[in-house]
Amino acid sequence: MSKEKVLNGINEGFIKRGAAEVEDDDIQNVVNRASDIKHKVIDSNLLKRFAKDVKLLIAMIKDYWDGIYREIPWWVITAIVFALLYVLNPIDLIPDIIPVLGLTDDAAVLALCLAMTEKDILKYQVWKNRNEEGAEV
Repeated sequence: MSKEKVLNGINEGFIKRGAAEVEDDDIQNVVNRASDIKHKVIDSNLLKRFAKDVKLLIAMIKDYWDGIYREIPWWVITAIVFALLYVLNPIDLIPDIIPVLGLTDDAAVLALCLAMTEKDILKYQVWKNRNEEGAEV
């Protein structure tokens, strides 16, 4: 299967199908493996540009899981969890062992997930900033 064909298959339907299969254990897995996800993104030249976004997504998932922030649709949580677990999985559409190409699908999934959930991510960022400012006073 060609790279183009694989990347064409990464669309909103792909994210929605993956998100539909997310369960509580998957959310817990993202919370537990947050450090692994961050390191994979930071250590990769191709994924490094998503480092700030991934940290924010992980913070959102943790705040949701801990019951601190619940002003977010369930589908957004599951889409983000799916995308983060996809990045963590070394054997996905294009195995990560293949130099450069192996992370292209991970980048595509992250970028698409960010685009699909942008409004809710920005809303969370505003909430997070307000709460951090209030904690500093």
